[in-house]
Amino acid sequence: MRQTLIAAALAFGATGAFAAPEAYTLDPSHSQVVFSYNHLGFSTTYGMFSGFEGEIMFDAEDPAASSVNVSMPVMSMFTGWEKREEHFMSDDFFGASEGDMVTFTSTGIEVTGDNTANITGDLTMNGVTKSVVLDTTLNQKADAHPMNNKPWLGFDASTTLLRSDFGVDKFAPYVSDEVEVKISIEAGKGE
Repeated sequence: MRQTLIAAALAFGATGAFAAPEAYTLDPSHSQVVFSYNHLGFSTTYGMFSGFEGEIMFDAEDPAASSVNVSMPVMSMFTGWEKREEHFMSDDFFGASEGDMVTFTSTGIEVTGDNTANITGDLTMNGVTKSVVLDTTLNQKADAHPMNNKPWLGFDASTTLLRSDFGVDKFAPYVSDEVEVKISIEAGKGE
């Protein structure tokens, strides 16, 4: 695949024609952010966010020239226990209200393999912005989604965050400061 991409890049370079990145809109029904953390050494607790909005500018010929811009409402967090969610939205953690968002805007992409890359970007949460790196895999790029016949992309990514970096570190270190984050998204080419 790498040779195909290099050959395509050379062919475009020889003709002077370069493809621009193409816009793909996130599919909120098939995109998730799942997080987990250690609870007092007894268990691993899980939660997720939904309500995604965002766009991927995908450059198939030069993936490093691609970009990502994603947001989701803080109050879309789901943990499976309503009282925990209420506590997370309180001043002990997010102090969240309607309209508060978690955002990620890429600042650079390092291609690490045929279908892998490290995407560096600014993560803003709880009023704090920090640079994070997402270890990312392109699961599939299709010219036609089997159900809607549009070009489609699918990615998985992961990272580890420190709650203390974002001011939501109540009960740390007993409840772990480290939070494992797994992301799976689909996106369809814009009209």
